[in-house]
Amino acid sequence: MKSGLKRSNAPIFWSLFGAGGMLSALFGPALVFITGIAVPFGFLLPADAMSYPKMLAFAQNLIGKGFILAVIALFLWFAAHRIYHSLHEFGIHAGLAAKLICYGSAFVATVISVVVLLGLGF
Repeated sequence: MKSGLKRSNAPIFWSLFGAGGMLSALFGPALVFITGIAVPFGFLLPADAMSYPKMLAFAQNLIGKGFILAVIALFLWFAAHRIYHSLHEFGIHAGLAAKLICYGSAFVATVISVVVLLGLGF
């Protein structure tokens, strides 16, 4: 017996959007403060807190790779979803091409991030 419900991939994009929105709301301001204020001005953190050797060691750690990938990928998917749905407000009726551009660019950038993080070694 066939159901009249049509399968949709929307829950996948909405979950990535929700996770990215939550992550950007929780960690975004802290990342801006740490990388833009605290370390450059030596406020609350030592000046070498984000030195190349320390950041490379962080990016080579499995937990560090996971954190970096989560921040990059989920921020990208959040932005792609917001841009896709904001196109309507600008009078651009988002069709398949807009969906491919928005979500495709987030997918490609996520894959590139994975490749680069894996290329750093462990």
